Amino acid sequence: MAESDWDTVTVLRKKGPTAAQAKSKQAITAAMRRGEDVETSKKWSAGQNKQHVVTKNTSKLDRETEELHHDRVSLEVGKVIQQGRQEKGLTQKDLATKINEKPQVIADYECGRAIPNNQVMGKIERAIGLKLRGKDIGQPLEPKTKKK
Repeated sequence: MAESDWDTVTVLRKKGPTAAQAKSKQAITAAMRRGEDVETSKKWSAGQNKQHVVTKNTSKLDRETEELHHDRVSLEVGKVIQQGRQEKGLTQKDLATKINEKPQVIADYECGRAIPNNQVMGKIERAIGLKLRGKDIGQPLEPKTKKK
């Protein structure tokens, strides 16, 4: 008979949990019940698409106190937009479609609730043909001549 080593023992077991399984809520609670050391940490702003840096004054502006508030479009500009739109025979929805904005944007500008955006103001100016910025608000927009 060949020599056998009775002191060596081979134990066959299942593999341990994968990384995804080990991070699950069930795996963490089961490990805590068994008395194992469990370390959890929450990553700050993980998984968010943050592209803009938030400044400290943003929350103050959102609260809008009397001394620190967002500037709004004046009612004069709103009335010019409304008159220009009506002269062209456009509804708010038609004008919004023409400048690739939502109808609510036009309504906000006409009521004076909107925070002015130069890109949107420029689009509206070109669509209705009236100036909305500068000294001569309401005057016809002069077409720019291209220099060669």
